[in-house]
This record gives sequence, C-alpha cells and structure tokens, in this order.
Amino acid sequence: MRNLFGTDGVRGTANIHPMTADMALRIGAAVGRYFRREAGGVHRVVIGKDTRLSGYMFESALTAGLTSTGMNVLLLGPVPTPAVGLMTRSMRADLGVMISASHNPAQDNGIKFFGPDGFKLSDQAETEIEALIDAGVTPAQAQNIGRAKRIDDARFRYGERVKSSLPRGIRLDGLKVVLDCANGAAHRTAPEVLWELGAEVVPLGVSPDGLNINRDCGSTQPAAAAAAVLAHGADVGICLDGDADRVILIDQTGKVADGDQLMALLASRWAQAGTLAGNALVATVMSNLGLERHLQGQGLKLERTAVGDRYVVERMRAGGFNLGGEQSGHIVMSDYATTGDGLMAGLHMLAALVETGQSASHLLSQFDPVPQRLQNVRFTAGQTPLELASVQASIRDAEAVLKDKGRLLIRKSGTEPLIRVMAECEDEGLLNTTVAEVAAAVEAATR
Repeated sequence: MRNLFGTDGVRGTANIHPMTADMALRIGAAVGRYFRREAGGVHRVVIGKDTRLSGYMFESALTAGLTSTGMNVLLLGPVPTPAVGLMTRSMRADLGVMISASHNPAQDNGIKFFGPDGFKLSDQAETEIEALIDAGVTPAQAQNIGRAKRIDDARFRYGERVKSSLPRGIRLDGLKVVLDCANGAAHRTAPEVLWELGAEVVPLGVSPDGLNINRDCGSTQPAAAAAAVLAHGADVGICLDGDADRVILIDQTGKVADGDQLMALLASRWAQAGTLAGNALVATVMSNLGLERHLQGQGLKLERTAVGDRYVVERMRAGGFNLGGEQSGHIVMSDYATTGDGLMAGLHMLAALVETGQSASHLLSQFDPVPQRLQNVRFTAGQTPLELASVQASIRDAEAVLKDKGRLLIRKSGTEPLIRVMAECEDEGLLNTTVAEVAAAVEAATR
C-alpha cells in the first residue's frame, strides 16, 4: 500500500511532512538505490523543477540522496514537466525527477518520477520505493559517490522537440496569442517557441519571483488572460499551469474552453486524417458526458480511466491509443510526448486555426456539454468521511435519483485533502440539489 505517493508523486506544503528536506534526502537515496540495481556502469538521473522558492531546497536534498547511492545527477533547472520525460529518455538516464506541485500555490511542492522510458512510474514501483524509504538504504562506498552538474541546453532541446510535433511547414504568422505561463516553468520556453514560429505573443505570468507561481494566473485562474484576449484583440489565449503539463484555452470572445473541448477537436481532426489510433480517445471519469456523446456520433470511442494523467497514459499504452487527457487540461499525445504537455497541445490548437482558417470560438465549441457541477469538501488528516454510513446512504440516494438521467462521481483527491463531489444531469435543478445534498453529508461527517 502506498502512503507517501499520491495521484502524481509526493506532494504537500514545503517544510511540513512529507515535503521536508530530510524526507527528500531519503526519497533521493531510496529511488537512487531502486534504479541503480547493478554495480558498475554509468548511472544518471535528470532533475528539473518549476519556479517555486522551495525548489532550491528540494533540488539540493534530492541531489545529495541520489549521489549518495552512486547516481550521477544532471540538473536541468526550471523546465516544464514534459521536458523531464523527454530528457530522461533522450539522455539515456535511469531516472527523471520533476520538482513541482503543478497548479498548487507556491507554498506547496512535490516530487514526480519518470522511469528510463520517460513515462511516470507505476503504482507498483512507487510501492517498492516506499518500502526502501521506510527501511533505509546503504550508501555507496566513498569512491562510488555520484557527481552532479548543470545542463544548459535543456530548454532548447525541449523547445525544438515541441516544434517538431507540428505538421511540416506550419507557421503561426499573423496570429496574435495571449500566453499565460503562470509565472512557472515555461515562462521562458513557451514565449520563445511561439515567437520563433511567427506568432505575435502577448505574454502574461512570465516574471516568477519564487512566490507568485499560479497566483491569479495560469490554467486554474484564466480571468486575466481572458481580459487580455479582449483588450488586445487576440485570436486565442493559451493558459499553462505552473509546470506546463496542462493547458486551458480562451477563444477570441474571451470564453474559456477546457480540456474536453480541445480533446474533442484533436480527436476529430486526427480521425479525419486517419491518425487516431484505435479510433478512440482516452479520458478520465471527470470528462463530460457531452464529450462521450460527441465521439460516439462520429463512430469514435471514449475509454475512461481513474483521475490522473498517468492512469490515462497507462491505458493509452496498454490499448495502443495515441491521444488522451483530462478535462483539467492535461493533453497527452503519445506520438510526441510521454506525459501531458500544455505547450504542445496549445501549438496543435494554433495549427488547427492556421489550417482551417476558422475562429477559435468555432473550433473550441465541438459539443454542448451536459451540465456538470463539482463541489469540493475539505477534510483533516485521519478523517475518512466516505466510509461513514450516513455518507454512503446519501450517495446511494443520489445515484438512485440520477439513474438514467446522469451520473454521480465521488472521489478523494490524490493531491489535496479534498473529497470531490461531481455530478452531471440535463436537469440543472436536480443536478444542483443532488450535489448539494451529498456534499452536505460529507461535510457533516468531517465536523
């Protein structure tokens, strides 16, 4: 059983367990021992980070733990999460590490791991690493301690890989794009890539100070970017999150479009081009029912998974699919990347604008979403509200009410102490009542 790892690595508030320097040191030593299985040879790990102040502390602690087991560490500096997946594989590293809490506020941080194939680790691997953390590991002999050095061209390598995913000859000349980088990991790379492709870029969130990542900006707070689209008369807005593995788009009218609309667009275009593997899109249980109906209308399938982009990727790999993602904006194009890539997905939206000549508002309105409501209920450590009989009874009642009319999803967040109550139903009155009643039952259980 995994106690330390959540949906996406280890995450929490900096300097509070488990996100302490001491724990990062132990994690580094354990994961170093896990991937350095044989004696001799060259063992290397790449480490990237976003722009959080605590990133310096965790970078140093992880480096100490990894080198203590004989791993050579290559420090990439601030780069998007998908760049770590790319560099792990392209540099023949045994392991990739990304220090980031994604869309969370600056006081949080996290540690994500990529295997030598560039993909995130499985639940089984994380369970085995947790066992090593608990047991402790024997450090390498003095002559076998690893080295660490900084790599200066990671941003360039990643930027060129992202551009190469576009159809040959595509240029963005004439497009005006508002680009919100969330004061995060892509604050330099993303504007450079769009400008090099010919776009006129209106940059937002490109002045990180260690404390302002995701603050009033980025994919979770797109209001500033929407206002900028209108103020500058831009063709589209692209909002990344702190580690740039997700994207939310804004059309020329200032309307926000989520990952479901972008996935619908890409799936339709790829299906028409004959490049959508298995004629299917992989998405999570959170994706809108309207997306599923839209795909079915085109003879395409929607494969649903648990929440978390790594579960999407696992299903894609198992089924041979090449497009997947999450409503929150993780878009995975496995022909080009090993994980969600917000910048790459945004570029493919821009390519659609160029190739079709249609407006963003047209392209990002692929289907009419079924009314959906999500309410989060916070709980404290040690509480298990979903196990209480009163909560289970409320969920059963809600499921009975929504039967044949919609669907209900209750889940515990893997990254925050939240119970997420989500429902979909054409009848908005019934939808709101149902979600409110279940959320109230959960909230009562946390008092």
